[in-house]
Amino acid sequence: MARSSKSGRRPYRLGRRAEASDETRRRLVEATFALHAERGIAETSMKDIAERAAVSVGTVYHHFPSYAHAIVACGAYTAEHAPAPSAAIFAGTDTREERVVRLVRAMFDYYERVPALESVRRDRHLTQELDVFAREEARNRHLLAAEAVGKRGPVALAAALADIDVYRALRREGFGTADAADRVAALLNLASSGAPSPGRR
Repeated sequence: MARSSKSGRRPYRLGRRAEASDETRRRLVEATFALHAERGIAETSMKDIAERAAVSVGTVYHHFPSYAHAIVACGAYTAEHAPAPSAAIFAGTDTREERVVRLVRAMFDYYERVPALESVRRDRHLTQELDVFAREEARNRHLLAAEAVGKRGPVALAAALADIDVYRALRREGFGTADAADRVAALLNLASSGAPSPGRR
């Protein structure tokens, strides 16, 4: 009977250990995400992650054999919790003007939710995954810009105005995210309406 009792407790103990391990990993990934937003990817270390998650450096290495593994885990977390805008943002829109507003609002909201995107671009040389992420972000933004203004519209201008650098510049000047998006959308709609404007078309 004693052996049977011990055997019955073992799966329970293993389950508790797995839960604790999963919880620790979640804390480490969330700490990495926060540090990348605050300091940048290149400026974050495994020690920083350990301190933010309140664990030992050894625990960090137990879950992530290298910093590159931590970056990959953070990227997966970002994709799950703050996915990039897709063509679904245009659902129910009937006009170009509406699509442009949806485009800029969705992109600016995305930048607010993923503040480390600037660091991804700057530090893309660190890992192949970062470089792929940066290239996919640019490709997705251009595709959405083309859908918003039409392939004959000012696609390059739309992609540029919906870029994170424009968002950051406006935020530094004191514009709120929603206000900045609406002002950029108004300018882009003016440029798309056929009125004379500088830049490529």
